[in-house]
Amino acid sequence: MKKKPTKRILRIVLFIGTITSLFFVPWILVWAWVLPLPDTVQEQVNEAIDYGFDGVIVYVDQSGKPPALYTAGWHDRKNKIPAKPNALFKIASISKLYDAVAVTKLVNDGRLSLDKTLAEYFPELVGRIENAEKITLRLMVQHRSGIPNYTDTHNYWVNPPESNDEKLELVLDLPANFEAGEGYEYCNTNYLLIRELIDKVLGYSHQQFIREEILRPLRLSHTFSSLSEVNIEDVMSGYHVGYEFDLKKDKQGMLASAEDVGTFLRALNDGSLFDESEQVIYSSIYVYEHTGLVPGYQSIAKYHKDIDAVVIQFMNTTDFEGYNWNLSEIVYSRIVKILRNQKAYHHL
Repeated sequence: MKKKPTKRILRIVLFIGTITSLFFVPWILVWAWVLPLPDTVQEQVNEAIDYGFDGVIVYVDQSGKPPALYTAGWHDRKNKIPAKPNALFKIASISKLYDAVAVTKLVNDGRLSLDKTLAEYFPELVGRIENAEKITLRLMVQHRSGIPNYTDTHNYWVNPPESNDEKLELVLDLPANFEAGEGYEYCNTNYLLIRELIDKVLGYSHQQFIREEILRPLRLSHTFSSLSEVNIEDVMSGYHVGYEFDLKKDKQGMLASAEDVGTFLRALNDGSLFDESEQVIYSSIYVYEHTGLVPGYQSIAKYHKDIDAVVIQFMNTTDFEGYNWNLSEIVYSRIVKILRNQKAYHHL
């Protein structure tokens, strides 16, 4: 019969475990938190380069002030080109906001129904996506469908497929992650299907619809659906820690300048993007802020009501561990705190 470990042994084990965990603490995260807060956004953006980011772009649109852009680091590290305030950036999942707006406008026009099911819209997927008869468009928009996320499949980012058919094939015939409507899980497959649905209903591309219904009315001339539409030199380089090559030529969806994203986000939040009935629909189905992450590119786009400010942050360095993502959130939170401090000071 084995003896139970003594309290002394347990204390030793716990002590060793504590020391080991401390050894692996990413101290750069602690350092980023505890450094004294700078007085200006530009100083904070400059500090971000010291944390290992290759380049940073920040756009701030605060009520009562002209919009401002801040940069640090490199647009192109190899060629020593400094970060450009109006560079194009891969906005990744921030594009879901544009998709949700498109759905809203089509629902308002009666061309889509939030309550129709995946089975009704795509009969060919019955039996290939579990619960297709129960998954509504509303559930897909809200990430409550239970459909597996194709970017979570094994080794997806080693050699990501480019076509929608190849991406969808990765999750066909897999069991649902949960019953339709009974959970929440962020899922890129939902929005792949939503874009396919918009194309099917319109008879032309969702990109064209977004250009006509969102980009043109807001005069957003620096937002594009793909790399094929842009001059590659206008795209900010992207880097992944441990990978030596520039990732800017990888095809990863929409690109935009920080200012364009900021203008869009302001319109989304102040309601000028919608008429009254559209506003009601959008508010019932999706969020008013977003983040984005693909290899080499991470972004944050949020509106802060208390200071009436849109703050967009682009950083062109990612890593496998996620430390860089955590760092980007710390930098972002400190920028917002600086803006709050400045507003409070001016009100004294």
